[in-house]
Amino acid sequence: MPKNGPDTIPLAPGLTAPSRASEPPPETQIVLAFDDNRSASALFGQYGQHIALIERRLGVLADSRGNQVTIAGSRDGCEAARRVLESLYAQALAGHELSTGDVEGAIRAVIAQGSLFDFDPKAIRPAFDEINLRKRPVRARTAAQDAYIRALKRNAMVFGVGPAGTGKTWLAVAHAVQLFERKEVDRIVLSRPAVEAGERLGFLPGDMREKVDPYLRPIYDALYDLMDSRIVERALQSGEIEIAPLAFMRGRTLSNAVVILDEAQNSTTMQMKMFLTRLGENSRMIVTGDPSQVDLPNGQQSGLAEAVRLLDGVEGIARVTFTAEDVIRHELVARIVAAYERAARPPAPPAGS
Repeated sequence: MPKNGPDTIPLAPGLTAPSRASEPPPETQIVLAFDDNRSASALFGQYGQHIALIERRLGVLADSRGNQVTIAGSRDGCEAARRVLESLYAQALAGHELSTGDVEGAIRAVIAQGSLFDFDPKAIRPAFDEINLRKRPVRARTAAQDAYIRALKRNAMVFGVGPAGTGKTWLAVAHAVQLFERKEVDRIVLSRPAVEAGERLGFLPGDMREKVDPYLRPIYDALYDLMDSRIVERALQSGEIEIAPLAFMRGRTLSNAVVILDEAQNSTTMQMKMFLTRLGENSRMIVTGDPSQVDLPNGQQSGLAEAVRLLDGVEGIARVTFTAEDVIRHELVARIVAAYERAARPPAPPAGS
C-alpha cells in the first residue's frame, strides 16, 4: 500500500515552490510512495496521462519519479489528490485495468465524499453501486450512474435521459447481461428507431439484422465488451439476444426479457406508446435517449419527452436524468455538451428591464 512521505508541509514564509506560469504558489506538499512498481505504472498511466488528469481536475501540481509522486497545491487539493491516487492504486493492486474513466470516476467520488478525516481508499469505489458480470464488474463512476444502477435493480421500467457519453446505454446493456447470465430472464431484446424520422428500411439490402446493424452498433459494441464474443454470437443465432427494430415491435408481448430502446428521443408519440405497452410478465424495460438530439421533423413531438412527462410519479417507473457533469468520455465531450447547453438557454433579460 502507499506510504505517506512528509505529512502536510506548509511552505515557509517568503518561499515559493516551483509552479507553472500564471499559477499561484503551492501552499502544501505531500509525497506518496507506492511499493509495487507495476501497479504504480498502471496508476500513473501511459506518459503520465492519469497524473495529468488529476492535476487538471483538482488544481494541483503532481510530479512522478519512479514509484513516487509529489503533490503540491492547496491543502484541500492535495488531500483530494492523495485520496484519488490511493484509491486507484488499490484498484491496480487488485488487478483492475485503469482507464481515464476510472480516474475521472475516482476524482468525482472523492469530491462527492467531501472532507472526511477517517479515510479508507478501498471505501471510495464501493460507495457507488456496481453490476457484476462474468467477464468483469461494471462500476458506476458518477452519482447519476449510481442512481441509475439502483433504479435498474428496483424498477420494472426505467428512463435514462441525458446527453451523449453519460453511460445510459452502456449500463442498460450491462444490467440486461447480468439478468441474462443469472437466468432471471430468457432473452435480451434490443430496439432503436432505425432512421432519422421514420422506419423506412426496405431500401436497405440484407435481412432484418443486416438492415438495422449500422444503427445498433453502439449496443453491439457494449455487448461484445461485456460478454465473451462466442456467447454473443451464439445468443444472436439462437434468438436469445434479439434485434427488433422499433417499426416491427407492434403486436408483440415481450415476456421473460430485458427490453432496451435506445435513442428513444427519435420515436414518435404513437411509437413510444406502442413500445411501452409491449411489456410482458417478468420483463424489464429500459428506455434511453438524449432530448437535445431529436431528429424528428419540425413540429413532431418526441415520444420520449411526452412519456417522461406523462409517467412521472407512476409506481414501478423510475427516471434518472444525466447532465454534462456525468459525461465519462473524453473530458472535452463534457465541455462540448456544456457549451451547447449554454447556447440553448434563453438570453438573460437586460438589467433594469
